[in-house]
Amino acid sequence: MSTLRPFFIDTDTASDDAVALVMAFARDDINIVGIGVVAGNVPLSSALQNALYTRELCGRTDVPVFAGADRPLIYELGTAQHVHGNDGMGDIGLPLTGRTPNDGHAVDALFEASNEYAGELTLVTLGPLTNIALAIQRDPSIADRISRVVLMGAAADHIGNVNPVAEFNMWVDPHAVQIVLESGLPLEFVGWDVSRRDAVIVPEEANRLRSIGTPRAEFTIDIQRIVAEYCARDTKLAGFDMPDPIAMAYAIDPSIATQTRHLNLVAECAEGPTRGMVVMDLLGFTGREPNAVVV
Repeated sequence: MSTLRPFFIDTDTASDDAVALVMAFARDDINIVGIGVVAGNVPLSSALQNALYTRELCGRTDVPVFAGADRPLIYELGTAQHVHGNDGMGDIGLPLTGRTPNDGHAVDALFEASNEYAGELTLVTLGPLTNIALAIQRDPSIADRISRVVLMGAAADHIGNVNPVAEFNMWVDPHAVQIVLESGLPLEFVGWDVSRRDAVIVPEEANRLRSIGTPRAEFTIDIQRIVAEYCARDTKLAGFDMPDPIAMAYAIDPSIATQTRHLNLVAECAEGPTRGMVVMDLLGFTGREPNAVVV
């Protein structure tokens, strides 16, 4: 067994995803065996360029990046470009063109990683779950080979950021969410409620981080420009929150969680005001067995 922990990261790369990637790239105890990209925050082509740019900035062109699904299983793609900027990276003029992903599809890459690192692999999902659902549909036994799945998604308080009750990643492709919830994968959800409570970067903190003065420090703050405006205007937070970085932090070190619960989760797939809500049976009313850990 390798001394490095193998991670496969699935992302719809925009501003907070990029910070999560920077965090993972910086670890010397993690072997990032692949990055799958999915449409979500931005269209697939932009999400790919954002992942490739971040990989290059961090000097980690050794890590393969693969294109995945360009749309949800059933619904048309809805993006969050009003949150992250048209390019997903704050529209600050970064050169986000011209880079080429590795050959092959993200789903195939995930299968290869699950076979090579069977029983060891940690899967971290930072975006919609389309790629993961496609993998399960192809071969449900993949669930037996993945040691841990850390997902940024849902909200234990059922407060939404795309409708009254749904978190964006779950809303984009709720059918994929339900497939994943029924898969038997060892799921650990880090929700938007955790980000709002524990991962808000106030302006003073942002300035302090940027003042570190390295290219990565400046990058991680500068690309939050549109997000900061969105949070001030729409979510009324004291700064900008970082959902994907806190999920990555938990994936790297689960001991940071002060509370976890084993719950039964179900996704609302129907179009309407509750589309994408992940219903968490907090009090055990349904009698169904837990299918996820909720941080």
